[in-house]
Amino acid sequence: MSKLVEGKVALVTGAAGGIGREHALMLASHGAKVVVNDLGGDRHGIGEDLSAAQKVVEEIKSFGGEAVVNGGNVADFQAAKEMIDQAVDTFGDLNIVINNAGILRDRMLFSLSEDDWDAIMSVHLKGTFGPSHHAAVYWRNQAKAGEETFGRIINTSSPSGIYGNIGQSNYGTAKAGIAAFTVITAMELAKYNVTVNALVPAALSRMTEDLVGMDGLTDEQKEAMSPRWQAVTATWLCSEEASNVTGRLFDIRGNQLGIAEGWTLGPSGTQPDDPTELGPLMEELMSQATLNANMGGKPQGGNGRPENEI
Repeated sequence: MSKLVEGKVALVTGAAGGIGREHALMLASHGAKVVVNDLGGDRHGIGEDLSAAQKVVEEIKSFGGEAVVNGGNVADFQAAKEMIDQAVDTFGDLNIVINNAGILRDRMLFSLSEDDWDAIMSVHLKGTFGPSHHAAVYWRNQAKAGEETFGRIINTSSPSGIYGNIGQSNYGTAKAGIAAFTVITAMELAKYNVTVNALVPAALSRMTEDLVGMDGLTDEQKEAMSPRWQAVTATWLCSEEASNVTGRLFDIRGNQLGIAEGWTLGPSGTQPDDPTELGPLMEELMSQATLNANMGGKPQGGNGRPENEI
C-alpha cells in the first residue's frame, strides 16, 4: 500500500478518541509521525486524563509507527505553541495540523449560561486559532529562511455551524466561525505552500452517540457512521495529491463525501428611501429566496418549540 504522508510530521488535537483518534491512527498508518494531543476531559470539557491519549500512542507504536503524547489545552495560547514546538523538537519538522479538539455544552438560548458560551468559544475557536497561528509562524519563518515548506491545516466545522441546529447556538456559532477562519486563512497561507481545509463531520462518537438519530443504530449503521470515514478524507487532504485543494469544507456523512458551498447572494432589489414602503420589495425577494437549511417547517412540538428543550 502506498503511504500518502510518508515522513510527514503531524499534530492532531483531541486525538484520544472518536474522530481525532482515527485521524492519528490513519496518518500514522500512512507514514506520518504524530503528536497525539488530548487534555483528557469529558465531552463537556471537565477534567484531565492522559491515559486515553497514551493508549493511542501505544497503538500507533504497536504497528511500527512513531508517536508521542501531548496533554496541553488547545485553548491555552502558550500550550498551543508548545504543541508545535514539541513536534519540531521531537521529529524535526511540522507539516500537518488537524484541529479536532472539541466539547459540547448544548442549551437553548434562554438556558445558555455565559460559561457555556465562553467554554465553547474557547475550545473550538481559540483552540483552532492557537495551533494554526503557531504553525503558520513556523512555516512562514521556514519560507523566509529560503527553506521548502509543506503545510496542511485541517479544521473541524460541523453541520450545526453551516446548516444550523436547535439547541446549539454556542456550538454552531463556533463552528461557523471555524468555517470562515478556514476560508480566510487558506487565502493568507497559499503563498507558503500551506493548504487549509475543514471537515463537516456526521459521525458516531462520544460527542454524538446520544443525540437524536444516533441512538438505537444497528451495528451495520454504526459502521456506516464510523469516525474512520472522516480520517480517509483528512489523510488524503494532508498528502501531496491535495496541493491544489484549499479553502474548502468537506461534508462527510459516513462514506458519503460532498463539498459544502457557502453563502451566495440570492435575489436582490433597490430599497425605497422610506421603510414604510419596503414591504412589497421584501415580499417579492422572500418569495424568490431559497430557505436556509433546516427552515423547511416549524420544529417538532407545538408553538414552534422543540419537544425536548435542552
